Amino acid sequence: MHRATELEQMNVEIRDNRDDERYEIWKDGELAGFVQYRLHDGRITFTHTEIDPEHEGAGLGSQLARTALDDARLRQLAVLPVCPFIADFIRRHPDQYLDLVVPSMRDEVTPPVQSSPG
Repeated sequence: MHRATELEQMNVEIRDNRDDERYEIWKDGELAGFVQYRLHDGRITFTHTEIDPEHEGAGLGSQLARTALDDARLRQLAVLPVCPFIADFIRRHPDQYLDLVVPSMRDEVTPPVQSSPG
């Protein structure tokens, strides 16, 4: 089954739980994971992402990262991707998200340049 179809067939909801400073992903009414953040001075620092082992491999982490980063853009927040999962997601999708990253951290999430075989 195609991954997009799998996600569409799941009852998935992502919520910004501002009291606990985290985006949560719920699947079929059950908390399946979260990305923790801190807000400060027009910036959002993503500190930790966790997906319940029962739900790993279903694309929920990527869906959660995408929603959190899209929301940061909507709220005009600069991103500090301290969390390795979020940093890697940005590294894999630089055209969509690299511009959100604070300049001092962009080198850390810029994909490596592939050298041509010589």
